Amino acid sequence: MKKIAFFQSDLNVGGIQKSIITLLNNLDDSLYEVDLFLFSEADFFEKHLPKNVRIIRMKPFPKYTKLLPFSLVRKMYGKTFASHGQTYDVAVDFNSYWHECSVGAVSVPAKKRVMWIHNDVEKKLAEDPKYRMLWRAFKAKFRYFDEFAAVSAGIIPGFRRAADVHSQKIVPIPNFIDTTEIFEKSRETIHLEVDPAKVNLISVGRLCHQKGYDLLIDAYAKVLSQRRDLHLYLIGDGPDRKELEQQITRLGIGEHITLLGNQPNPFPYEKKMDAFVLTSRYEGQGIVLWEAKCLGLQILMTKNLEKYNKGIAGCSNITEAMLHVQKQVKKEDPLEEYNADIRSAVEGLLS
Repeated sequence: MKKIAFFQSDLNVGGIQKSIITLLNNLDDSLYEVDLFLFSEADFFEKHLPKNVRIIRMKPFPKYTKLLPFSLVRKMYGKTFASHGQTYDVAVDFNSYWHECSVGAVSVPAKKRVMWIHNDVEKKLAEDPKYRMLWRAFKAKFRYFDEFAAVSAGIIPGFRRAADVHSQKIVPIPNFIDTTEIFEKSRETIHLEVDPAKVNLISVGRLCHQKGYDLLIDAYAKVLSQRRDLHLYLIGDGPDRKELEQQITRLGIGEHITLLGNQPNPFPYEKKMDAFVLTSRYEGQGIVLWEAKCLGLQILMTKNLEKYNKGIAGCSNITEAMLHVQKQVKKEDPLEEYNADIRSAVEGLLS
């Protein structure tokens, strides 16, 4: 049986947190014995962990260490992990952002060290000043890892260039989509009634610059000047909410958009809709697209997102796509082949 150590910041609400939960639930417990190192008590998803996963809680590093060079932080705290007393076949930094996870993954005794890459690093460096600051502190860590898993093939070239990683193997491994859970959750009762005479659109994600909701709202306003039988619902919250509300008011389209805020279970809302729209400036992989696809929604995404989501076609003009979208019969898709391919890739990575 393989012994695997996963390092993750926490199990609070978030895309990376949900991804590791789904991955761990898809590992064959007859093949793997898993230790999960966590550095925060924020554990919204802990109850969803499989029983064969042992949680090891560690103290987070002081906040000031986020800006220190990785080599120095490793020297300061690496012995804490090296003396843990367990030898692993594979040590995995699943987070890829926190010093704690990287130091842990390169410090515990292990035969192989792997890091998961969740975003388009090159794009993020260009668009996110805070990330550029953190990058300067942790960019040296990548040379300590033997292999990388990228959540889409589209982020690999940019990561190689930005991280100066040219010899290590990088395997594209998209995120598992737990369709059984999605189907079950989509049947929960919610108090939202949509107008059946309208084509109802939805998008789900954090209200932030990366997700491009300002682009979506501008495009949607142009569509409404030509057809009025649409309604757009947005699930999520974030730092751009106030600006987006002001944009909606300025465009005079408030009666055609509903901001639903954060919803712990978005799937009953999605089930009531006709199409899912995404206009992110960049992604790692658009997990929300695949979740919507499994519920049978039409997918309207901008062309730039194709490289992150193999198998889903993008729209060269999202305004035109919304202008011509019509209701269709929906059919659930269990994504069996998609998940089977991921399971095989993960087993290869952990071998």
